[in-house]
Amino acid sequence: MKYYAGDYDVVVVGAGHAGCEAGLAAARIGCKVLVCTINLDSVALMPCNPNIGGTAKGHLVREIDALGGEMGINIDHSFIQSRMLNTSKGPAVHSLRAQADKRRYSERMKNILEKQENLTLKQIEVISIDLENGKVKGVLTKNGAYYITKTVILATGTYLKGKVIIGDISYSSGPNGLFPANDLSQCLLDLGIKLRRFKTGTPARINAKTVDFSKMIEQPGDDRIVPFSFMSDNLERDQVSCYLTYTNENTHDIIRNNINRSPLYNGSIEGIGPRYCPSIEDKVMRFPDKEKHQVFIEPEGENTDELYVGGMSSSMPEDVQVAMYRTVPGLENVEFLRTAYAIEYDCIDPQQLKLSLEFKDIEGLFGAGQINGSSGYEEAGSQGLIAGINAAMKVKGKEPIILNRSDAYIGVLIDDLVTKGTNEPYRMMTSRSEYRLLLRQDNADLRLTEIGHSVGLVSEERYNKYLERKKSIEKEIERIKNLQITNKKEVNKFLVSLNSTELKKPISLYELIKRPELDYFKVQILDLERPELSFDVQEEVNTMSKYEGYIEKQLEQVKQYRKFEKRIIPENIDYSNVHGLRIEAIQKLNKIRPMNIGQASRISGVSPADVSVLLIYLEHKSKKYNE
Repeated sequence: MKYYAGDYDVVVVGAGHAGCEAGLAAARIGCKVLVCTINLDSVALMPCNPNIGGTAKGHLVREIDALGGEMGINIDHSFIQSRMLNTSKGPAVHSLRAQADKRRYSERMKNILEKQENLTLKQIEVISIDLENGKVKGVLTKNGAYYITKTVILATGTYLKGKVIIGDISYSSGPNGLFPANDLSQCLLDLGIKLRRFKTGTPARINAKTVDFSKMIEQPGDDRIVPFSFMSDNLERDQVSCYLTYTNENTHDIIRNNINRSPLYNGSIEGIGPRYCPSIEDKVMRFPDKEKHQVFIEPEGENTDELYVGGMSSSMPEDVQVAMYRTVPGLENVEFLRTAYAIEYDCIDPQQLKLSLEFKDIEGLFGAGQINGSSGYEEAGSQGLIAGINAAMKVKGKEPIILNRSDAYIGVLIDDLVTKGTNEPYRMMTSRSEYRLLLRQDNADLRLTEIGHSVGLVSEERYNKYLERKKSIEKEIERIKNLQITNKKEVNKFLVSLNSTELKKPISLYELIKRPELDYFKVQILDLERPELSFDVQEEVNTMSKYEGYIEKQLEQVKQYRKFEKRIIPENIDYSNVHGLRIEAIQKLNKIRPMNIGQASRISGVSPADVSVLLIYLEHKSKKYNE
């Protein structure tokens, strides 16, 4: 028996990293939002690795922050260790990573949702979505409550028909021992949505009292803590160390001798797992020549002895897990607090979505996070933010926000999912972005804050801080362009000391620091009038000056790319009527229904020749229309 329980503009199904960003974004833009979760204790839960950021993922968090999201601010309040990765490489791949106190991270995010104006957070399970004339009308919960709504955002994570697998044991479960969502999948199928089965996994959690850290390599945090949020000022705190150890041949022998008991290898697991985050048994079997694999020991918080064993994800039987863990140096007497497991779950084919993350065939229904076939907290948060913004835009009768591949890593992520699809859990990597020198984590605010402000997500305080930073960068670049460094004897002596060639004539400081062996910081002694600037501003000035030539080349590439992005394709086009297209191209184009020529060109199975045919067809139609 159902009963009427209220009206909302947006209902968010799930309160993980996607659901939190979606709900907050829509509410902050001014919509009345209901966020539903099976368990209030699972809000912003980290059921796998207790960290935020990492290679490419750090870029996503900075972009979420620049657009007005919460993830960056939340990790700045709850981190226990911070490290900048890839510092030996160029700035395009520098990525911030922070170890989280996972309970504090979850508790703070829950409290942010509870206090947010226009947002209601409830412990309820949505079991069906109601449509009227192809549009979202309402949702029904397991307890019989019916909520009328204009839009729904599915952010179900790994809960849809979740099944935990440990060796030959399997049972219905969500992550971390929480209830699964077993009813909603059938409703989605009844609505004509195509589902698929993916799987992911997590390593064991172990008791710190049973670990010998003296046999491991200590990994402390960075001396200088870099915040994720552009709103955070200098962060200082005592950091907690992580530790590095390795597997060995004894570990690998145990795995090989028991591989017939592995669900991955005996056919028990149906779902497709993430290629870039394989289980330890998968690594051992796929790379038989590798003598050892890295194992990272990471604290789950300051007030717990629970440790995460990164690199040892497994679905082997519990007795095999214990045996192989105890072969690792420092873990000889280890005791498990939680057993490693694999989890299978339902998700969708993301090619059913528009670039706005709205379903093509169901008006007002959006997908965000792992339900779209991605993996990772940061990928989920990014999609949640965009889905939340666009659900709000839908309610307000405005055009959706679409980030291009040249705008943001978030744009690359969504375009890859929607246009190319994925046959395995999708993970963001710097190599996926063709414009990564432009899409650095340090300039995310310069790229995206204007967009966040235009939709009403970025507050005036945040916007003014952005304008101030932007002005400081521009002013300093202009100053060093006008500052002439002369070829005096003492100047040349200093340059030689830095293994740089002497000056034969005066040169601007801006040009001087482009030399490979120099940078903005190394030549400070030559710059007697340098103003006091924050470190992040100095870093931005250094990067923009030093890589100007490369940046200009990428900007030229973007200019060409955007010509294709501006060639809009009519929604009602029937590609079967476009003479000259190959059959595969017709099928793919009719399925994905790209918004523009740029998106069409990135569809697998659509060749450059097909794109040329499509351009000629559109040109012909345009001329005919204008006549």
